[in-house]
Formats: sequence, structure tokens, C-alpha cells
Amino acid sequence: MTTIQVKSFTLEEYHELIEIGFLKEDDHIQLINGELVEMVSKGTAHETCLRKLLKELPKLIEDRAILQSQAPISIPPKSEPEPDFAIVKNRDDDYFSSHPQGSDILLVIEVADSSIDYDQKVRIPLYAKAGIPDYWIFNLLDNCLECYSEPYQNKQGIFGYTNKRIVLPTQVISLPWFTDLQLDLSKVFPVY
Repeated sequence: MTTIQVKSFTLEEYHELIEIGFLKEDDHIQLINGELVEMVSKGTAHETCLRKLLKELPKLIEDRAILQSQAPISIPPKSEPEPDFAIVKNRDDDYFSSHPQGSDILLVIEVADSSIDYDQKVRIPLYAKAGIPDYWIFNLLDNCLECYSEPYQNKQGIFGYTNKRIVLPTQVISLPWFTDLQLDLSKVFPVY
């Protein structure tokens, strides 16, 4: 009997596939836990929320950190997701020498509608294992912001976050690490 094995890619192999042109930027492929994952197309509510965040977040953060949107973060040895937003520590080279890694990242933000299960079941353990201290999901299906903090690993080796907080779209929330910066969620959630 023949056993079928699935090829698991490392970050280096993933970058080689990009360099040789096997993967193109418009393919919407991300490396997640060694697998090449094609990301789904975004609907209008998702894009509206992204546009509103892109309008509000830079005004708040200014030069206190770096805001990146749909850009890679490196989670060695086998992941390089491109979250909707990441707030990363300032660095002299602006991450020219390498993508931000877990210790560089202050907050990861995903906007989710059809991808909510993936963002909760796959990305939570991925980001927690990387030591990313805070992870937010703008859950457009349930019309709330899910805020995860304090990564941990249980006895079975499963990673997650100790705290989960639900914030309603009519509320205001402080940004982690910058408690004086407040995001008014009524300016971010799409109005249906």
C-alpha cells in the first residue's frame, strides 16, 4: 500500500517559490503552518471595514509605531501570514532587512466574515505560538470586535490566548500598548 505525503514548506522554500515566479503576488497565497493557503476574495463589508480602519488607524498611531496592511509577518519556521493589519515596533531600518517577527509585533488585526472560523481556529494558535501579545478580529458576522490577549500554551502543547474580550461596534477601545489612543468602533464597522 502506498502512503501519500503532503509536502510541508519552510519559509526558505516559500521564498524560493516566489523568487522563481512559481507564486505571484496576485495569487493571494500565504504560508500557514507549512501549507500554501489561498485566501478567499473579500466582500464589500470586509473591504469597507478595511478602508475605515485604514482611515482611522494612521491618525491614532502616527509615528509611535509602524502600521502595515496586508504585508508579511514572519513566523519561523513555516508561516508567513499577511494579516489585514499589524502594528509593529519602530525599527531603524523599517524592516528592510527582514519582515517583522513575533517579538516585533504589538497587535495583529484581521477582518473576518466568511473567514471567521479560520481566523479563530487556525490564526489564534499561530499568533499565540509566535508570542504575539494581542490579536483582534473584527467579526463582521456577529458584528463585534473580538480581542485576544496573553498568549499561553496548555499541557497538551496547544496554543491560545488566556483572555477574550468582546467589544460592541458602538463602543470605544484603547489600543494595546498605547492606552491613551482610543479607537471609536462606530467609525470602523460597516453600516448595513
